[in-house]
Amino acid sequence: QVQLIESGGGLVQAGGSLRLSCAASGRTFGRYAMGWFRQAPGKEREFVAAISGSGGSTYYSDYVASAKERFTISRDNAKNTVNLQMNSLKPEDTAVYYCAARSTSYLGNSYYSRHYYDYWGQGTQVTVSS
Repeated sequence: QVQLIESGGGLVQAGGSLRLSCAASGRTFGRYAMGWFRQAPGKEREFVAAISGSGGSTYYSDYVASAKERFTISRDNAKNTVNLQMNSLKPEDTAVYYCAARSTSYLGNSYYSRHYYDYWGQGTQVTVSS
């Protein structure tokens, strides 16, 4: 079992940047594919980005505006962390951001589904003011 703790959220003005981190417990972090999701008030939890266990494969949401251009997912398996660098933030990016772990190192076709992941963190609030 793996425990996940997110950090790095906060209040930022539109156009600003934040770097979210997710720290994982355990000694086999590289065996877990990881994802970032977010949930705004009154909305479903939505996929943002995912990364394979080795870090060699990354995917970004087609539904988050310019996610691939504005966000970068990365991981450091030596430090058991996965990060989400978010640039050019918009008010619509305001949400609670969650990291999630899948008990496989590869990313299958359902990497965008919240049901695909086995473990979740508690979330970190990101608020973007206009």
